Amino acid sequence: MANERSTLEVGDRAPAFALLDQRGDKVRLSQFKGRHVLVYFYPKADTPGCTTQACGLRDVADDVGDAVIIGISPDPVDKLLRFDEKYGLGFTLLSDPDHGTLDAYGAWGERSMYGRKFMGVVRSAVLVGPNGKVAEVWPKISPKDTPVKLLAALAGS
Repeated sequence: MANERSTLEVGDRAPAFALLDQRGDKVRLSQFKGRHVLVYFYPKADTPGCTTQACGLRDVADDVGDAVIIGISPDPVDKLLRFDEKYGLGFTLLSDPDHGTLDAYGAWGERSMYGRKFMGVVRSAVLVGPNGKVAEVWPKISPKDTPVKLLAALAGS
């Protein structure tokens, strides 16, 4: 398993996507032109780390102005809806079962757990600026750091 992850850099054009949200509606990055968009990538809904990350973002949502929060995982739409409803997340969760968007953002790659190597989601986040270009990149971000880094980046923009 080669780890040929693409790496986005600040100033790059953010890769476009059109994925289904937790309600089955198609969401495109281009819908949010003119606004900051946090696109964060997580392995699996309703697991401890992913719940910590999502609830942390939910808890700062009122502090991000008109910025948009979008979570992307390979989970199916129905699982995303249950996750959203269980924790009252209130932001967009997108399903990327073929991991095309995850791959385009460098969030799909080789992982290791208990000595076993496998391909999966590398928890990471990207802040897309109002101009559609990458403003910040946080590879391998921790669940607790995601809301902190988002607020700091928006305060500095």
